[in-house]
Amino acid sequence: MKVSLQPYNPEWPDDFARLRDKLAAALGDLAVRIDHIGSTSIPGIGAKDCIDIQVSIATLRRRDDLTAALERIGFTKQPYGSDHEPPGWSGDAAEWSKMVFTPPDDERLCNVHVREVGRANRRYALLFRDYLRATPHAVTAWFEMKRRLGEQYPDDSMTYGYVKDAATDVLMLAAERWAEERGWEP
Repeated sequence: MKVSLQPYNPEWPDDFARLRDKLAAALGDLAVRIDHIGSTSIPGIGAKDCIDIQVSIATLRRRDDLTAALERIGFTKQPYGSDHEPPGWSGDAAEWSKMVFTPPDDERLCNVHVREVGRANRRYALLFRDYLRATPHAVTAWFEMKRRLGEQYPDDSMTYGYVKDAATDVLMLAAERWAEERGWEP
């Protein structure tokens, strides 16, 4: 798949809100919270034109109910079972478990990441978003890294993703420091 970064689109928050409402109606009380995450959730930053959504749930043990609810509105479960573990992680691998769903062909492009409340990967996604929203110079540097990476690997989204994961881990070191200084909580 081709890596194509777009300038920030002021319609992304509205696109998310429409998708959030559709997901909330389908999931009912299965969803504890639904958040706009990833680069499209950060005002002013360019990104791939794909809305990342995090659905927080109480437990992944209800995955059959969750899958059925999302399949009823045309979403398809993808084969991803976990996020990558950051270097130095020494805890339970289950902290990075998730489910991913993609929309039907007639829906706006998005990735729906389903993660458990209290898990490390849920916190990671929210901290990434909130840190960049609060730190304009980090936004500039982050977009420049992604732009250069996209130029280097325009036809290799897998390599783009692997390198971006490693860069995200470095960014998150600063984000963790920021969170501690401010008492940030998800």
